[in-house]
Amino acid sequence: MSGATGDRSCYAGIRALVLGAAGFIGRWVARALEEQGAETRLVVIERRSAERVFREYGIQGAVVESDIGDPASLRRVVEEAGPAITFNLAGYGVNRAERDERTFYAINVALVEHLCEALAGRRNSDWPGMELVHTGSIAEYGPIGGDLREDSPARPATMYGKSKLAGTRALVKSASERSVRAVAARLATIYGPGEHAGRLLPSLMEAARTGAPVELSAGAQKRDFTYVEDVAEGLLRLGLASAEPQAVNLVTGRLATVREFAETAGAVLGIPASNLKFGALPTRREEEAEHLPISTGRLRRLTRWTPGTGMAEGIRRTVSFVNRSSAKESQ
Repeated sequence: MSGATGDRSCYAGIRALVLGAAGFIGRWVARALEEQGAETRLVVIERRSAERVFREYGIQGAVVESDIGDPASLRRVVEEAGPAITFNLAGYGVNRAERDERTFYAINVALVEHLCEALAGRRNSDWPGMELVHTGSIAEYGPIGGDLREDSPARPATMYGKSKLAGTRALVKSASERSVRAVAARLATIYGPGEHAGRLLPSLMEAARTGAPVELSAGAQKRDFTYVEDVAEGLLRLGLASAEPQAVNLVTGRLATVREFAETAGAVLGIPASNLKFGALPTRREEEAEHLPISTGRLRRLTRWTPGTGMAEGIRRTVSFVNRSSAKESQ
C-alpha cells in the first residue's frame, strides 16, 4: 500500500496492541496486522474462548487476558505491551442485549480517555503513524438526514450512538491535550465471517442450510454495507495516516437497501425468493432515518483509498471462509 499513508509494510516488526481482539472486527485487524509482520498483543476478556477464535483465524499473537474497563488494569496492559500503535475495537451496545447505562459510559467513553492517558508520553520514535486507532460508529450522527460528513451536526437517538459520540469527542479532546496521535474511525453496517448469529447474513446463511423461510422487515431502509476485511484494511491504513485527532468515516460511500442485500445474499446462497419473507417483521424506528451516501472524502484524503469489495463478492468470501472453517472442524 502506498500513497498518503506510506507503505503498509511499515507494520513489520512493530508492536501492536489490539483491544477486543477476539471480537468480530478485532480478529480481522489482528490477522491483518500479523500478515504484515506486526508483533501483536491481543487483549481479551476471557482467554479460553478467545484462543479458539485465534486458532480458527490463524492468529498467533500473545494473548493478554484483562478487564480493560478497570483503569489500573488497562494501564498495566499498555505498560507491559509497550505498543507503537493501539487499535481499540472494544465496545459495548452493538448487541441489543447490552443495555446497562454505566457500562455504556465505562467502555465507550471512559476507556477512550484512559487509553489516551496511558499512551501519553510513550511514543515510539521509530513509528511514523498513529498511536491510537479507535472505532466509532455511524450511529453517532443519529437521524439527521442529508450528507453525513464528519463535521455534520450529530443528534444520536440511541444510548449506543450517544455513548459512541461521547467517546469520539473524548478521544479528540484527550488526544489533543496529551499530544497523542489518534483517529476515530466511524463504522457503518459491517458483515463477513465472525458476525454474530442472529444478524442478517448469518440468519440468511442458516436459512440456506436448513431450507427454512426467513422473516425479514420490508427492507426499505438503506445501509452502507462494508465487508469486514475492508474495515480491517482501512483501520491499518488509517494507522499510517498523518493528521490531527479527528473522526473519519470508514465506509464504502455507497448505500443499498436491506432488501437488496438480502436478495443478493439469497442469490449467492441459493435461497428461493419465496423463502425471503419481507414485511414479516417491523422496521425498528431508529432504522428509518433517510440520508445521502455517507461521505468518504476525509478517508480518501488521508489514505487515498476506499473499501472496494462489492456485496456479492463479500458474501461469497464469507461463505467460502465459513465452509473452510467447518471442514477443518470436521477433520
